[in-house]
Amino acid sequence: MTESESAVDDYDVVIGGASLAGSAAAILLARRGARVALLERRSDPGAYKVLCTHSITANAYPVLAEIGLVPDLEKAGAVHNDARWYTRWGWIEPRPAPGGPELPYAYNIRRSVLDPMIRDRAAQTPGVDLLLGHQVSGLVTEGGRTVGVRASTRRGEREIRARLVVGADGKDSAVAKFAGVATREYENTRFAYLAHYRDLPLRDGIGHTWFLEPDMAYAFPNDDGVTVIAVVPDKKRLPDFREDLEGSFLDFVRGLPDAPPIDSAERVSKIIGLLDHPLYSRRATAPGLALIGDAALTGDPLWGVGCGWALESAQWLTEAVAPAVNGSGDLDKSLAVYARRHRRRLGPHQNLAADFAKARPFNPLERLMFSAAARDASLARHMHLFASRLIGPLRFLNPLAVAKASAVNYRHRRAAG
Repeated sequence: MTESESAVDDYDVVIGGASLAGSAAAILLARRGARVALLERRSDPGAYKVLCTHSITANAYPVLAEIGLVPDLEKAGAVHNDARWYTRWGWIEPRPAPGGPELPYAYNIRRSVLDPMIRDRAAQTPGVDLLLGHQVSGLVTEGGRTVGVRASTRRGEREIRARLVVGADGKDSAVAKFAGVATREYENTRFAYLAHYRDLPLRDGIGHTWFLEPDMAYAFPNDDGVTVIAVVPDKKRLPDFREDLEGSFLDFVRGLPDAPPIDSAERVSKIIGLLDHPLYSRRATAPGLALIGDAALTGDPLWGVGCGWALESAQWLTEAVAPAVNGSGDLDKSLAVYARRHRRRLGPHQNLAADFAKARPFNPLERLMFSAAARDASLARHMHLFASRLIGPLRFLNPLAVAKASAVNYRHRRAAG
């Protein structure tokens, strides 16, 4: 269904925010029988997020498949997000094992295409009411439990009640704020500028990331022949950078190892800045309430994990609470299951990212793994699994992988004399 002012204001679930996480959760919950109110503060169904890496990591491919978006993404020209990474030891270039399957992938696609696509899929899902122009202005509570939301609309304020309220409204989540959910903030000592270019060839047509210690950069090919380029320097460089933004941006890209030929490409967007972007972690649940996507955990945009984690957290929540919101289970126990899974799966990634956001050089273990991955094909594939968020830091740094990396580097040193 599309936007309506139904006289029935009781639902099984009300979701604040109709971007990736909210739309995915609405689709998945409705398919399991829930009646869902999906609220979006913007009135334009084609609205989209501008500041983004525009990349969905491979961990989220199963969610895209379950929603049924894969054929639409392919038709829209989404690019498989294969990648290579520059380090001081050379390029890490994951390739499939000889005779083995292709590496896991998901997609690079601009949010101007992706957001309306998934929001329209939600609107067409039976059981979902997409309510555009609905800004969450407060929560309805009873006995210390969230039982609904108040929403400001062009026709005035509206109260919508539900068994479960879901905050999918981004890093500055109003739902989390109204619920009084504690927020842990981590300083990010890098800044970023990005721009979109057309007709910018990249080697092998795949994404590039440069680890320059402490500065970073990436170039991701997207749909319609557009490449997103971002430079992510240490904040110490910001005052000089801003004196001549365009010149500084171009000089940074030109100075990259194996730099893409940016001067022969056409810039098709403004140079967009992200000057202060702390990382946030919040408890993912409270009585009658859950947070997904950036509302629960805002990672460092450097890693391009936000889209993938938004989709995954929507799936995890659905799997945990679907029976309960339909009246056949204990909602509090279901929310506890979701909170544990969210914390276990994403907490270690966030801790590592928060430490790296200090703009520090590689630590000894990272030096070991990255240098060996630049020299060994199997460790490059291992790195790909970690970068795709298909394995966590503990599996990435498991004893066998560390031992193999040590052996690779020892052989390299011997061969170098």
